Amino acid sequence: MPASPTRRIPEATVARLPVYQRILLELVRAGTTTVSSDRLAEMARVNASKVRKDLSFLGSFGTRGSGYEAEYLLAQIDRELGLDGDWPVAIVGLGNLGRALANSHGFTSRGFRIGSLFDVEPSLVGTRIRGVTIRHLDEFHEAVAEDPPAIGVIATPAADAQGVADLLVGSGISSIINFAPRVLAVPPEVLLRYVDLSIELQVMSFYLSHRDQLGTVAASPALPHAVGLTSGEPA
Repeated sequence: MPASPTRRIPEATVARLPVYQRILLELVRAGTTTVSSDRLAEMARVNASKVRKDLSFLGSFGTRGSGYEAEYLLAQIDRELGLDGDWPVAIVGLGNLGRALANSHGFTSRGFRIGSLFDVEPSLVGTRIRGVTIRHLDEFHEAVAEDPPAIGVIATPAADAQGVADLLVGSGISSIINFAPRVLAVPPEVLLRYVDLSIELQVMSFYLSHRDQLGTVAASPALPHAVGLTSGEPA
């Protein structure tokens, strides 16, 4: 039975669903037909009751004693994550990071595709990445009118990030991923997520500095697996 469309899935659960999805995809590719919540929990490094609770938001399709049918569960998570849709992505900033993102298979599979690329560097404008021409940021409104992006990605220097965010929001883009090391101001209805390596390094340094209290990595099942930060409520 599918989850009720009015039932709110907690943000912490949403953050774990891609982890389960990746695990299940690998298991299915390896020929696994059924998977237990205990095995999913072990591979995701969470407890089994949390796995069962997370999956209960998607519906009731596990079988006591035999677990979940792996391919069906994968399909349900794909559906909940919207991976069966078409999500054009616009990347602004094609320096080393932006080019790496544009070349990433993560943006060319599972429903996502690079729809447009933008920069202001003359040597980059007019060149192509994976068949998509880099356009000048001055052409942004014209370009996105041709293929409206579902998601905007900011990979610019920090000093330029807020201006780009304003441009994205002003163009009607309400989902933004920010790779620039800067906190952005956007309207409350805009979904904004941060992916910042320096933050992840600081989180890692915290756990390294507190190993004596927390135990070793292998002995600490509660260590976090961050998938990004959000402007919404904490996980």
